Amino acid sequence: MTSQSRSVSPLSGIRVLDMTNVLAGPFACQQLAHLGAEVIKIEIPGRGDLARQLGASRDLSADLMGVSFLAQNAGKGSVELDLKTDEGKADFLALVATSDVVVENFRPGVMDRLGLGWEVLRARKPDLVYCAISGFGQTGPWANRPAYDQIIQGAAGVMAVTGTPEVTPLRVGFPVADTIGGLTAAMSICAALADRGEARFIDVSMLEATVATMGWAVSNWLVAGVPPAVIGNENMTAAPSGAFQTRDGLLNIAANEHRQWEALCRHIGCDHLLTHPDYRQREDRKANRDALRGEIEAALARKSAREWEAELNPIGVPSGAVLKVEEVLASEHLSQRGLVHDFGPMEGVAGQRLSLVASPVTINGQRPCVAAPPPRLGQDTERYLRGRDKEKTR
Repeated sequence: MTSQSRSVSPLSGIRVLDMTNVLAGPFACQQLAHLGAEVIKIEIPGRGDLARQLGASRDLSADLMGVSFLAQNAGKGSVELDLKTDEGKADFLALVATSDVVVENFRPGVMDRLGLGWEVLRARKPDLVYCAISGFGQTGPWANRPAYDQIIQGAAGVMAVTGTPEVTPLRVGFPVADTIGGLTAAMSICAALADRGEARFIDVSMLEATVATMGWAVSNWLVAGVPPAVIGNENMTAAPSGAFQTRDGLLNIAANEHRQWEALCRHIGCDHLLTHPDYRQREDRKANRDALRGEIEAALARKSAREWEAELNPIGVPSGAVLKVEEVLASEHLSQRGLVHDFGPMEGVAGQRLSLVASPVTINGQRPCVAAPPPRLGQDTERYLRGRDKEKTR
């Protein structure tokens, strides 16, 4: 991949020390790397990030290049440091002096016990941006609880509002709390970098980051005193709005406005529903959504989800087939948009190519994406710790 212009790499010249493991922290630092930052992973000698041993390929995990690691560590350097030794501490502090950001996701207090806490690091780098990502935050009664994505989903109420009345609580099918925590950290770091001049300590709680994204569910309780109900694939605010069975596959329809409801009925041959007393107004349709679903699905059974999608969107009825991950990744849309970047054949894995998701944004029509694949454990130790490369590589 050719080098990107400054306009699409706004963090060019920023050095980030990534001390994080598994997902939330590595994902945050991956977004910074896509935006042009120089990201250096600080890893435990001989083992590294736990994600190096995780994922669907046993061979890659055995090689400490697990799929879970590959997913969010492209473009980073890797330095092995034993922070429990005096030499490791000294090398780390030397790197801090030349860095702009430190990101860690240890339990609260771990960095202090290592002698590398906030006060020590900001004394070494007076304008340092220090971001601590944890499950429950650096303070409070839950601060020292262990936190994994599913723990946070359960604690945040996500599982309690996911599923159907018959199958609930239910976790979201990907690590949504980790991902939200990572995005929150990346956003906060960028904000701090936009106003340099003093050291900043950023405390990111995955619990709080996740709760903050649950706007309607939270506000219905805080403002209206109504606890959120489990409603499956239905939309609590409107009907028909949800996932409907077609001849082949599920189709999401969002007929949230009255004009959309009318257009839907006329197009699928259900004009009679427009004058039915159970469906005349929004609240009527919500109260009778189960019977309404049966009527609509009977009409939709004539065609596939993809066929209905192609017909309904042009007449102003928002709709979309429910796709599998492999289907959306193979879509012409994402192909043209360039979301997935091909890094070419993987070193040490015969014939296997490495494709990863780039940044989810475009800047001036260009999509930020790192040029280098994820690093092998410790591949950059000598380069960063010995001699001139302790200085930033701009």
